Amino acid sequence: MVLPEGFVLPPWYLLVPLLVILAGIVALLWVLEPPVTDRTVLAFAPWMMFGSALHVLYQLDAYPENVETLFATPTVYLVAAAVAGAAWIVAVFLYAGGLQPTISRFFGIAGTAFFAVFASIILNVSWSEETFNLFWPVIAVIAAGIVTAIAWVALSLWVTDIAKTTSYTGALVVFGHTLDGVSTAVGYDVIGVEETVPLSALLLEAGESLPTAEYVGAGWLFVLVKAALALVILGLFKEYVEDAPQQARIVLAGIAAIGLGPGVHNVLLFIAT
Repeated sequence: MVLPEGFVLPPWYLLVPLLVILAGIVALLWVLEPPVTDRTVLAFAPWMMFGSALHVLYQLDAYPENVETLFATPTVYLVAAAVAGAAWIVAVFLYAGGLQPTISRFFGIAGTAFFAVFASIILNVSWSEETFNLFWPVIAVIAAGIVTAIAWVALSLWVTDIAKTTSYTGALVVFGHTLDGVSTAVGYDVIGVEETVPLSALLLEAGESLPTAEYVGAGWLFVLVKAALALVILGLFKEYVEDAPQQARIVLAGIAAIGLGPGVHNVLLFIAT
């Protein structure tokens, strides 16, 4: 009911090695126990975006046929997680060896570099195929930023110290889900993209059935629900962050990825198509 159409699993001889590698990375990180701060969560953001870029290239048929299923959903998330986890381990060892001032600095820079390279490939492909279009993707990002700012102020008034407690992690959660909501609304109302996630499609159809759809489109309800859900989650997580900040930030990073990943995917796909 909540999963999008088009889930494709790769053949076992690709999936099994990937799962083994990912399990090894998770086990090593468990042993190393790197600190998870607000800066660490921010450093994760470009890696979330990197996974989106990988999937957009799959949709553009940019991979060889024998490995392309690795970059379909849901396996692309495992690929991105494995690469990010490996980079995190490298950052830990570089920091331990005195070669980097902080773990999050190298981790974030590496993620930004990976995302920039693959995003550049997407831009190059779309430019060469004459499908390059920045207008609505840029509008979506700007609108998401404005809605995020309004939502963050509203949250601060609702729970007075929530901004201080959740800090950059909370802001990333709100922005990620707002970007997903706004980009989905722009795609549905303006560009004419069909929503493939059943639950999201139901919300969009509900918005379309309202009298306001004629004037402001159907997507506003989806934006409202996504932003409100992010705020409610942060409100519920306030005590968790205070009591177990590292564990809470790991969970919130995952929640942020559920929003930021699809949001960036939408923006990149709109640029390329």
